[in-house]
Formats: sequence, C-alpha cells, structure tokens
Amino acid sequence: MLRSILTIVQWASAFAIVGLVLLQRGKGADAGAGFGSGASGTVFGARGASTAMSRATAIFAAIFMINSLALAYTGTRTAEAQQKTILDEVAAGKKSAPLTGASVPAAPATSAPASSPTAAPASDPAATPAPAPAPK
Repeated sequence: MLRSILTIVQWASAFAIVGLVLLQRGKGADAGAGFGSGASGTVFGARGASTAMSRATAIFAAIFMINSLALAYTGTRTAEAQQKTILDEVAAGKKSAPLTGASVPAAPATSAPASSPTAAPASDPAATPAPAPAPK
C-alpha cells in the first residue's frame, strides 16, 4: 500500500517537473526581449513567472529525490523479507537441515533370485539382445 502511494507521488512529481520545465522560457528569451521582440509581457510580470516556476520546479525536484530514496528503501526492505523462488526456499532448508545418507530411500528388495524363471523369461524380446547384422 505504501509502495503504491509512493509510486503515484513519484509519477505526479515527474510529470510536474516535465511540465514546469517545458513552460519556462529559456535564458536566451530575455536577451530577445531587450531588442523589442515583445516577449517580455507575461502573466506574472517580467521576472515573476520565472521565479515562481523555478521555485516550483525546485520543490518538485526535492519531492522527487526524497520519494526516490523512500521507494529504494521500501524496495530493499521487502526484498529481504520475502524469498523469491523455490530454489531460495530449498537453499534455506538445506542450511537448516542438511541431508544425510539415511534420508535417501533404499532400493526395493526383490524376493525372487536372479536365476528364477519369473525374473526374466528367455522368450521376452526386450530381455534378449538383437542379433548383429552380418557384414557385407
């Protein structure tokens, strides 16, 4: 929940910074106003707009930086708290309880001896090897 709120604030501050920077005039616009281009008339006055917008840009930039640090901190805290894959869980389980030879199941014991007719009948085609082809 906190991460979602921080992400929304991050997006809003990023768009505000981009919008404010695009609305501001460049440094060369003041030089053009001195030669009578007529660009000096603004809503906030000759210098008021640049000062207000530059302050707003600085405030949103500070919000963006602080929010970036908060998102980085919450991202690392949640990554440490949860295990991500099954392999991580298996690795954590091996550290706590290592496998021994006794935990490996034994092969099933057969009650019939190998020479018994029930073990492998001679007529079984899978049990007898195929004859090799004659060389040419």
